[in-house]
Parts: sequence; structure tokens; C-alpha cells
Amino acid sequence: MYPTDLVMPMKAELTDKGFSDLATPAQVEDALKQSGTTLLVINSVCGCAAGAARPGVVYSLTGEKKPDHLTTVFAGYDKEAVDAARKHLAPFPPSSPCVALFKDGELVHMLERHHIEGNPAGAIAANLQAAYDEYC
Repeated sequence: MYPTDLVMPMKAELTDKGFSDLATPAQVEDALKQSGTTLLVINSVCGCAAGAARPGVVYSLTGEKKPDHLTTVFAGYDKEAVDAARKHLAPFPPSSPCVALFKDGELVHMLERHHIEGNPAGAIAANLQAAYDEYC
């Protein structure tokens, strides 16, 4: 488990932009069964989360279409919440960071770590905006 002092600023990069911080399995279950579209970010301390995932996700929300609900859990910190979230990401293996889009509780789009790592934030944003255009 990562120390709180390390994690909180990284969480704030999303929560300050309107993301709900899901810290318990019950919060994850409630969030992912909402009607409409829900974006779930499994946040992480790694460099690709800092350099591409978080900035890319935030930038993706500047377009016309965007998800109805914005949510996040933090790998290595909110262990039980992350475990609950990952149950909804099958058949994809555990990956952090990763970004998932749900529509009416069903997974419709997924960006795994290998899609994020080595790509600029703009590419992450463009990928997500294409998914929003299709599903939101």
C-alpha cells in the first residue's frame, strides 16, 4: 500500500476535475450500475499514469460528448475497491493504470496499460473521445 501523502495529490488530479473517488467496494458497485455512461479510471503512481493517463483523461473531457459519470479508484491504495472494479473489467487482465467506459452497467470500451504506456496524453484523449462519440 502506498502512503497517503504520496497518493492524495495524484488522486486530486482527477477528483479536482469532478471525478468521484470510489474507496469501497459498495461505492464501486453503485457507481458502475448507474444508467448512462460511466468512465472509470484505475489510477496509479507509475510514470505513464502521470504523463499520459491522467492528463489524457482530463483532456478527453474537453470535447462536446463526455460520460455522464466520472469515477476513479487508486491501485495500491484502495485495494478492495480496485478488486471490486476489476471484476467488472473481464475479460481484461488486471492493469493499472487503465480506463474503462461503461454504458448502462456494461463495459463498452477499455484502455489497458499497454495502450497508455509510451503514448502521449493527446493520443489517450483522442481514443477516449472516439469512444464518447460512439457511446455517450
